[in-house]
Amino acid sequence: AEMAAARLSGTENRLVSLPLSRIRVIMKSSPEVSSINQDALFLTAKATELFVQYLATYSYKHGRGKEKNALTYTDLSHTAEECETFQFLADILPKKILASKYLKMLEKEKRDGEVREDDDEGEEEEDEDKA
Repeated sequence: AEMAAARLSGTENRLVSLPLSRIRVIMKSSPEVSSINQDALFLTAKATELFVQYLATYSYKHGRGKEKNALTYTDLSHTAEECETFQFLADILPKKILASKYLKMLEKEKRDGEVREDDDEGEEEEDEDKA
């Protein structure tokens, strides 16, 4: 029986590109998961692999990949932002921005927060800007 299981594992490993041991670790990191059936592990790995292939293919076809004959991070983040199917990935694949631009955004958010907290000061600042 052990040999049959080993043979099955070997066959499954060839059918899936992703490492099953890593998938198992990720699945076990969920507090609701106590044990993982071998079939569930294999199917999760295969579904993940197919999903990644679909994301990559879609991003390549709808991005600038065809022009450059390459798939870029920008293609992936554009797909996450524009395609409804992949929008749940927007936080994981954010658009790249320069650090300086990000710091300016943070500074603006901080200023806006201060203005909202104390409206009187905000009005004075606006008056000064107009002068």
